[in-house]
Amino acid sequence: MMRALYSGVSGLKTHQTKMDVIGNNIANVNTVGFKSTSVTFQELMYQTTQSASGAQTNGRGGVNAKQIGLGSTTGATKINITSEGATQTTGDGFDLKITNSDSFFIVSDGTNKYFTKAGSFYVDGAGNLCMTSSGYNVMGWQVDPETGEIQKDVVSALQIMNAKNMTSQPEATTNGYASGIMDKNDVEYSSTSGKIMTLSFYDALGFSYTAKFSVKSTDTDGEYSVELTDILDSNGKSIKDSLNASLLSDVVNFGSNNTTTKTELYSLVTGVTYDNVNKIYGKTVTAVEDVCSNDKGKMVKGLSYGNVTWISETAAPYKVEATGTGTLTKEDLEGEPYYLTYMTTNLDGSNYTTSPGGYYVQVDKTTGKTYIITNEARTVNDYKGANFTGRTEDYEIKTWDSMLGTTGAVVTEADTGVNITVTQEFTTDDDVKYDDATLTFTKEVTQAEAYGITEDPTTTYSYAVSPDGQAQVTTVTSFAGGTLVFDTDTGKFKNINGSDSMTLDFNTNYTDKAGTTKSLKNFSDVSIDFSAIKWLDNNGKSTVGLDPGLSTDDVSTGKGKMLGKMTGVSVSQDGKIYGAYDNGNTELLGQIAVAAFANPSGLEKIGDNLYSTTLNSGEFDGIGQEITSDGGKIVTGALEMSNVDLATEFTEMITTQRGYQANSRIITTSDTLLEELINLKR
Repeated sequence: MMRALYSGVSGLKTHQTKMDVIGNNIANVNTVGFKSTSVTFQELMYQTTQSASGAQTNGRGGVNAKQIGLGSTTGATKINITSEGATQTTGDGFDLKITNSDSFFIVSDGTNKYFTKAGSFYVDGAGNLCMTSSGYNVMGWQVDPETGEIQKDVVSALQIMNAKNMTSQPEATTNGYASGIMDKNDVEYSSTSGKIMTLSFYDALGFSYTAKFSVKSTDTDGEYSVELTDILDSNGKSIKDSLNASLLSDVVNFGSNNTTTKTELYSLVTGVTYDNVNKIYGKTVTAVEDVCSNDKGKMVKGLSYGNVTWISETAAPYKVEATGTGTLTKEDLEGEPYYLTYMTTNLDGSNYTTSPGGYYVQVDKTTGKTYIITNEARTVNDYKGANFTGRTEDYEIKTWDSMLGTTGAVVTEADTGVNITVTQEFTTDDDVKYDDATLTFTKEVTQAEAYGITEDPTTTYSYAVSPDGQAQVTTVTSFAGGTLVFDTDTGKFKNINGSDSMTLDFNTNYTDKAGTTKSLKNFSDVSIDFSAIKWLDNNGKSTVGLDPGLSTDDVSTGKGKMLGKMTGVSVSQDGKIYGAYDNGNTELLGQIAVAAFANPSGLEKIGDNLYSTTLNSGEFDGIGQEITSDGGKIVTGALEMSNVDLATEFTEMITTQRGYQANSRIITTSDTLLEELINLKR
């Protein structure tokens, strides 16, 4: 009777354990990556009241043992770890689900390694990929810095957003191509500067540059010169200046030395005459400022000059005296190389008493040469020989502002100006021819100036001049570049310097203006393909242009890239983590490794959706494996939900409840029997 009582107790305990497991399963029905647990019962030991006996020789048979059971106990709790939970789509790129595989994500608290099916991850402040719930680091393999491939070594924390990964290495441009239509009637090709084409490119450090090319027509139909005129940096400064080089060719070469020849008819520009006897070109000038363009004199702003006197000498330069009159204001003098001072004393130190009570001295700031300016008619001869320079102690010098409101000053706040007469002495330029009889002079001009030609240092000029001054001017222009040739019958490209392409050929080193040799290894040669250009009629408008890259569908090849900044991170199905950058690069940052066990059900749950190894699960080798090794894959933007089946759990709950009730009846019935036994004494 007591045995029955305790059997019932054991049954209650066992069913309570099962109810605890069911309750835990239901409580975690929405826990990410949770695996349900089931309970199996086993019977307790038996009390043998009579052992079994075998058959006897007298014909009696054997007798079975007489045993009485002592109840039940929990045999095992088993994790349903191989059953995959449903997929919950989140859209978060760091939410990951392992599918078609019994493997686990590997995480670490810095000391120990644990395993989980809960793939809810995020990137922490240090750039590590971590579990959202606990902050444990997700473990995986790193990228070999030399090969750029995954190195499957002992797993370590995946720091996918460190300082090294936030930027992507720039790439130098190695290719370019020309495309579009060249129209022979486009007037830009026959202009002095030609039609300008530009090519943007990068060096290996990510700096951007713009190469400028000039395309000009030649005397041969269907042929054009293509010349590299300059390369500008990102600030618009010529590369030869930013590198302190003497010539562009010290830095880069383009094609070979070529020449173009043109012959055109020119007439003399207005005002220029040709002396056929002396072979001199000259221009008659009557205004004094036309011959006083050097530093020896400058007209005072605001005055009208007249009374020009040429002081004849035997040879140039000639001295010129000119007198100017007018109303002079303060603003007229601002920014001039001469400035006015107000003098209150004469040169001998006596007070100046003549109305209006003072005069002005104009002083050259550079030379100290001094001129007298008054409102009275005076000439330079009145003051010739007077040593004004170095005699500032003889008079008081005041600025124009200091004179305003001063007693005896000519200029006051209300005045608009002062009527003055200025006499100045100038020296003419060396190329002036002076005619004393007519008081005129002729200034010699160069042959190029005579025809309005701005000379190019890369061009030689030859002149065939007629007696009236007209000339045939032949120009031979040397340039570093190529000759672009088209088939004039079909308009198709034929060649440029005998090939389809030309190369911006950067020197390995260059010598700057200081004589220092410096490296140019950050530049790569750029091969430019011209074969896609067509020579067709397009109503006088050309569409030809240059672009970096290859003239194929994939123009990124050889295009070059600036320094890239990270714009996003993605995880592929095999667990590889890639960074995307704004320069178009995609770089491998690491790979998530997983762990597989011979007996995953033998893992021990330790809470926080984590498992640890046991003696019966098998050990983790420290390296792990790739998710695809057993046919699995990682799904991004999704999580694995709990694999708890509520229908099964509620069914198990019913049977457990009934079992618990039945065992409780054993206890109450045994109690009744004991009560009847005790009542026998009464």
